[in-house]
Amino acid sequence: MLASTARSVSMGDDNGVNGDLNANLRRQSTGDPQLDKAVHQWLTWDKNRRTRAQVESLVAAGRLDELRSRLCSRMSFGTAGLRARMGAGFNRINDLTVIQSTQGLFSHLSRYFADFGTRGLVVGFDTRGQEESGCSSQRLAKLTAAVMLSRDIPVHLFSTFVPTPYVPYAVKKLGAAAGVMITASHNPKEDNGYKVYWCNGAQICSPHDKEILRRIEEHPEPWSVSCWDEELVERCSLRTDPLTQINSCYMDELTSLCFHRDLNIKCPLKFVHSSFHGVGHVFVLQAFQTFGFAPPIPVPEQKDPDPNFSSVRCPNPEEGESVLELSLLLAERENARIVLATDPDADRLAVAEKSDGCGWKVFTGNELAALLGWWMFFNWKEKHPDPADTQRVYMLATTVSSKILQAFARIEGFHFEETLPGFKWIGNRIHELSKTGNTVLFSFEESIGFLCGSMVPEKDGVSSAAVVAEMAAYLHNKNLSLNQQLHNIYQTYGYHVSKTSYVICNDPPTIHKIFGRIRNFDGEGSYPKMCGGVQIVQVRDVTTGYDSSQADLRSVLPVSRSSQMITFTLQNGVVATLRTSGTEPKIKYYTEFCAAPGKSEVSSLEEELRKVTAALLDEFLEPERNHLIRRFV
Repeated sequence: MLASTARSVSMGDDNGVNGDLNANLRRQSTGDPQLDKAVHQWLTWDKNRRTRAQVESLVAAGRLDELRSRLCSRMSFGTAGLRARMGAGFNRINDLTVIQSTQGLFSHLSRYFADFGTRGLVVGFDTRGQEESGCSSQRLAKLTAAVMLSRDIPVHLFSTFVPTPYVPYAVKKLGAAAGVMITASHNPKEDNGYKVYWCNGAQICSPHDKEILRRIEEHPEPWSVSCWDEELVERCSLRTDPLTQINSCYMDELTSLCFHRDLNIKCPLKFVHSSFHGVGHVFVLQAFQTFGFAPPIPVPEQKDPDPNFSSVRCPNPEEGESVLELSLLLAERENARIVLATDPDADRLAVAEKSDGCGWKVFTGNELAALLGWWMFFNWKEKHPDPADTQRVYMLATTVSSKILQAFARIEGFHFEETLPGFKWIGNRIHELSKTGNTVLFSFEESIGFLCGSMVPEKDGVSSAAVVAEMAAYLHNKNLSLNQQLHNIYQTYGYHVSKTSYVICNDPPTIHKIFGRIRNFDGEGSYPKMCGGVQIVQVRDVTTGYDSSQADLRSVLPVSRSSQMITFTLQNGVVATLRTSGTEPKIKYYTEFCAAPGKSEVSSLEEELRKVTAALLDEFLEPERNHLIRRFV
């Protein structure tokens, strides 16, 4: 049933290994010694004829700026590991950079784990591929495995595409030293990525990321021809396929999140599911079966893997109604009230509900978090009526996400904590809290990334889809919709009105100029004092470590100099954050108005937020002056 249907991108060149390289190109100088060295290294080391041909073509055409862009810098670990366009170059995802990254990972893990040779590495992949570069996620996963197998390290390589959360789940379940997932999640089709998970199942963060990069640079040349042998995984006895065991364990453990199976079995609601041409279809289907539901209705045009994401403008369900069109049309035809959409690697979940009047309500990540946080605590409380038990309960969210969980915690008595943006921070915090006997009931980031419970320290669209379905079924039995319950939650805990969007900036120096101007807005070293005519009462700059609300002016959150992030708290209660994306050329902006419980003048709250958001964008980012591309909706 889980047999691979991913489109394999073949190299078509006897594993892509050529003997003699183009001697004329090797002798041809660009006039830049550093670039000449980088070109020589690439043409010497790269055995993929297609990416090698890309560099040869750029040299022959004299496109020096493009060569410098590709060859004179290296990828670094962001909020989701290494992520870049596929194609030739040391700062792109391709056969050579994946081999280099895996050699660096091997070097780091060998120094860190005395038993690395028995624990091994988990490797998974999504359905991406690019014909012109001769690489697919599956091939890159096999090369990752080949590097480890060539050093006698056991590799648990999934035989077919899997959701991203399966890799960290397998790392913990199998006791592996680490895991690698080849995916670019919801990024454009041109991109791919290399996510690394530590032995605790959480994504790596400092110092491991920096140490791996240092090890890569110490020995960038592939150490043997075996590294290029993707068929090694078929011959080597150290390679195992964990698919059947991990899938079975995952679905068994998923029952811990199912609270009302009897209701689910009788549920009259219909659900539509889109997997956005990715991995999600078969796994969400099994999760529904585990919860006792009838199968969701798949969107036929998007059910099967397609690395070109042919039926969507972009493969990111977070974009809302504009990319959910086929799902909503199918739901209308089938009279289904709920639409669920997982992104291509099934770690994110979008949800839409048929409105009572007409049209659809597409929930934001913050709104879904309000519903899921309420649901998880509601069911936990049913089994733990003693208020004292809440002392060991936690919920987590990234700092740019809604403060609704904080409002829950304030009234219900459990703990709430914020982390830096990126689920790697949440995953590592879950690990720390669990070691001291605490329970993390729910975690989220506003970009539709949710984790119910803590069975895997990563956002999980598969389990979240089943949990949302059960919550919808339960509420339907009480004659409530998801949207009605959302407003009930806001009445109890206070309305939290938020706005999240972005502008695109493809020029890194412009980004530095924008944030430099903000840090010196009212003179050198002076941040803005007003936004849209409202006084700014607090500034926190995680990039520099400054926080005006602290006695020592130091940020409580860890300093993160590799990205830009500034948060403003305004006198009217609005919290606004500007930050650069860790995975795409975007400046994101987040604003939220947190009202006190019982205050229900939503339209006035939304209008106040709209004014501040517009001012944040126009006064601080200056889109027209800086040639920023506004979000297309």
